[in-house]
Amino acid sequence: MTDGNRPPSGRPGSDLKACCAAAYSSDVVALLLGDSYHPGGTTLTRRLADGLDLGEGRRVLDVASGRGTTALLLVGTYGAQVDGVDYSAANNVLARGAAQAARLAGQAVFTTGDAEQLPYPEGTFDAVVCECALCVFPDKHRAATEFARVLKPGGRLGITDVTAAPDRLPPELTGLAARIACVADARTLTEYSDILAAVGLRTVRTERHDHAMTRMIDQIEARLKLLRITTPTRLTEAGVDLDTAPAVLAAARAAVADGVLGYALLIAEKTS
Repeated sequence: MTDGNRPPSGRPGSDLKACCAAAYSSDVVALLLGDSYHPGGTTLTRRLADGLDLGEGRRVLDVASGRGTTALLLVGTYGAQVDGVDYSAANNVLARGAAQAARLAGQAVFTTGDAEQLPYPEGTFDAVVCECALCVFPDKHRAATEFARVLKPGGRLGITDVTAAPDRLPPELTGLAARIACVADARTLTEYSDILAAVGLRTVRTERHDHAMTRMIDQIEARLKLLRITTPTRLTEAGVDLDTAPAVLAAARAAVADGVLGYALLIAEKTS
């Protein structure tokens, strides 16, 4: 497979999406990243949700919903009705199981689908949430267009995501593996806002949370060291390159310190 927006199949981004879906449905990824799969965890998710005017019965779409952690938090804490959509059928099976275990299956529904072609009618949702995923979508403008389409007028979009200055990233943080890891195709916070503004989503709030990225790097490094001792075969079978991982993590930590890589919260409102 080649790196970039157009894989050998000729279908833009299709192979990249499949790679990402396979990676993020891996149990090893869950061990390395934790339940939330993104910097800041549920603490940052709550901060994001607090800016979306959520409440009892509000209908929310969680794009790239993974194993359901964010969706179930929004149901359990805010009383929202949440639809989760994820490219990975395996993740959706796990999310449905988690909803059933929490007795929230009637309030959290999970569907397999593509963020760039959302399977919902126009103006369906009061809010859309997308955490640590816009950075990996091959066609970010198309995904933003879909966010705007399914939102009601005045509805809000909440994003937490990796930020990066792509032209300043070191070699260790470029290429396909880095793209799947949410780094190589991340954009600056200003660029994200511009992408949203082009489809009628006006940014009303931004926050930097770069420290959350550093904490996640530390967490991954610590868990890698432990898994390297206890289950090294499991890591290699999952495609983790144990020889290059330390250098990649060190490069990521340095990039955060230099302001090249970070994490941010963004809330935008549909203007019409």
